[in-house]
Amino acid sequence: MRIGRENSHNEGERAFKGLIMLFSLIVLVIGGLVVYELVSASDLSFKKFGFGFLLGTQWDPVQEVFGALPFIWGTFYTSTLALLLALPVSLGIAIFLTELAPGWLRQPIGFVIELLAAIPSLVYGIWGLFVLAPIFQTYVEPFLGRFSFLPFFTGYPLGLGILTASVIVAGMIVPTISAISREVMYTVPDSQREGGLALGMTRWEVVSKVVVPYSRSGILGAVILGYGRALGETMAVTMVIGNTPKISLSLFEPGYTISSALANEFAEAVSKMHVSALVELGLILFFISIIINTFAKLLLWRMNRGMKVSGV
Repeated sequence: MRIGRENSHNEGERAFKGLIMLFSLIVLVIGGLVVYELVSASDLSFKKFGFGFLLGTQWDPVQEVFGALPFIWGTFYTSTLALLLALPVSLGIAIFLTELAPGWLRQPIGFVIELLAAIPSLVYGIWGLFVLAPIFQTYVEPFLGRFSFLPFFTGYPLGLGILTASVIVAGMIVPTISAISREVMYTVPDSQREGGLALGMTRWEVVSKVVVPYSRSGILGAVILGYGRALGETMAVTMVIGNTPKISLSLFEPGYTISSALANEFAEAVSKMHVSALVELGLILFFISIIINTFAKLLLWRMNRGMKVSGV
């Protein structure tokens, strides 16, 4: 009877492993089919423009001349600026909730932060269009225009542009980065904190020299997730970025992102070349996401390897 139970248990385990492997293969097949469809649908554009599509700056559906560089620039510019704005705020929230906030305050603030992540991007876009953009046009951008000797603050304050879009996206990724960073910091053993305090460290030194280094792998993962969401954000950015395919360092100027171009033009694309060029933009965004996630995995692997070598 015991041998029969062990055989039954082994058969169940093998069946479970086979099922999990099947699901994993299905994910790989779906990813491969997505790449295949994107490549095949963008074949017309690739044959005409080749790799010059990546460096082209003109986007003219009437003349069927297409270049992706303004969209790539707008995507990276807004996302990187949004990350730079969101990262200190997110880490500040996570550190406050895990290390400084009184117990009765942690749960309400944590709940509100998580609730912000559930707000649809369309709502953020409407708020940005009717509330944030007028404030930026009237107060923020005229003030920053005093520093027009810098290339980032030149031009006319329109209220709609790179700066507004970046601030909106920053607000959208703050809940993601802060929530994940907070959960990672909760995993730091209390013995690590107590050991730092026993050595005479201040509260801030414990945070900066013990908690943050111990959590850096998880924090980096949170940053990459936030950056990935910023790269693919569509509706909120579409409503406030100005949707003009141009390359400029000025934060006041309108711009265009890949996802915004797809949202605005795909339904109205008439010619096959226009559709193919838009699909190629989607393919570029797909590979950008893969490259960033691969880089993050390699960086995490190196960090974890370094921590094991150093004995942390």
